[in-house]
Amino acid sequence: MRHVIALDVGGTGMKAALVGAKGELLHRARRATGRDRGPDAVVESILDFAAELRAYGEQSFGEPASAAGVAVPGIVDEVRGIAAYSANLGWRDVPLRDLLTARIGGVPVALGHDVRTGGLAEGRIGAGQGADRFLFVPLGTGIAGAIGIEGRVESGAHGFAGEIGHIVVRPAGTPCPCGQRGCLERYASAAAVSEAWAEASGNPDADAADCARAVASGDPTALTIWQQAVSALADGLITALTLLDPRTLIIGGGLAEAGETLFTPLRDAVRERITFQKPPTIVPAALGDTAGCLGAGLLAWDLLDMTDRKEESA
Repeated sequence: MRHVIALDVGGTGMKAALVGAKGELLHRARRATGRDRGPDAVVESILDFAAELRAYGEQSFGEPASAAGVAVPGIVDEVRGIAAYSANLGWRDVPLRDLLTARIGGVPVALGHDVRTGGLAEGRIGAGQGADRFLFVPLGTGIAGAIGIEGRVESGAHGFAGEIGHIVVRPAGTPCPCGQRGCLERYASAAAVSEAWAEASGNPDADAADCARAVASGDPTALTIWQQAVSALADGLITALTLLDPRTLIIGGGLAEAGETLFTPLRDAVRERITFQKPPTIVPAALGDTAGCLGAGLLAWDLLDMTDRKEESA
């Protein structure tokens, strides 16, 4: 059975799958990245995991994987297949595509940014299915984005497209590690809400989910923190809507798990800010933490389809 390898590499763990031609998940597995042993160990863990997946596929389905797709955090040069930079993994200019190709039998390998790869899956087979233009925004430790156009995700000229978390929403505000001040992710990420609620509640272990529960129970302090985050998020989204005009806006990540505690005030805040812009449909992400792995599988099949077409026309 023809299949591909899909790998979603996170800061501490990897999710993997063997994916069939119709998107069916034939096999799933997880493994630690080995980040505690250093960046070289992470690369070796990925290569070893991919080799094991290839062997499993060959044994179980009668042939090795035809291609592989890999989603990684940080800055990715998708054209050259290089993981250019990742603070989480300590990487700089890792030729991951070439290394993987050599380890798994010379098959084609697609490399993608983790959020853009997850956005590809959400757009094609998740919450944005059927939308010709979408924006995927996961609200996690930081905030990134994926710009969907006619079934593909735009990476930009230098691999930075979709970095909505670094839109400045509060000029001269809180410093951001990126070097700017007042970035969206410093106010509206799950990490920002967790930090604010931990300080306000006096509980250093409190997080954004605790804040959401306090909002639902009517806690006025929690409500103030939540409203400030929603207001900043709406300001950032209006800038994105003005520039990109998406038909569907998909919100994911940890903060989106609050459900209507987030989506009701967010839809209201965006609606209040709209003037000439056309309001998008605002929906929660549908695929959860499987989006990156599913997207990696889509990248692999896309690359394989392109390779097949080139061979047919040769």
